[in-house]
Amino acid sequence: MNYNKIRLYGAGGHAQIIKSILIHNGISVTDVFDDDPALSHHNFDKIIISTRKEVNGFPHKGDPFIIAIGDNKQRYQVSKFLKSEYSKAIHGSAIIDSSVKIGQGTVVYAGAAIQPNTTVGKHVIINTLASVDHDNIIEDFVHISPNATLCGLVEIGEGTHVGAGAVIIPEIKVGKWCVIGAGAVIIRDVPDFSIVVGNPGKVIKMNTDF
Repeated sequence: MNYNKIRLYGAGGHAQIIKSILIHNGISVTDVFDDDPALSHHNFDKIIISTRKEVNGFPHKGDPFIIAIGDNKQRYQVSKFLKSEYSKAIHGSAIIDSSVKIGQGTVVYAGAAIQPNTTVGKHVIINTLASVDHDNIIEDFVHISPNATLCGLVEIGEGTHVGAGAVIIPEIKVGKWCVIGAGAVIIRDVPDFSIVVGNPGKVIKMNTDF
């Protein structure tokens, strides 16, 4: 469903980019919510500082949300309490094949490319100039960072963060809630909860943050 009014939960730098995408697409931002008073000066006309419980009771209930938070764990947590429909934000310069499936709440930044038969889950971030090749499966709450490259037939598990400039070669499966370091080159499957760095990528420890 297409919407012309969107609400944001989150008021940091990621939210500012989403706002820019929405304006580029002719969509207005009606409300911006956050629970951090330190963000009240950011580039928005008004930020509603509220508890996570209060946000569900505000007006404009018909307007869908985008969870405008870059951190995967926080985006996941907000999705569990926020009672709303969700919309997508896809920049007009992104190249997305017509066969691609994209879940609600997902954002695709400027210059990103997503090739045929790829499935992108809910509340995913495909960041600036990221390249996602054919037949990829990207599960919910993933973040593909700027200039990262996913070759064909790659699978990325729920909540995983793929760092800026990382490369994942074809037919690799990366587990859930992993962290792939910036510039890493992944040439073998990655187990759940792994933190991987280097070229070739090596598991240096397990992600205990989730």
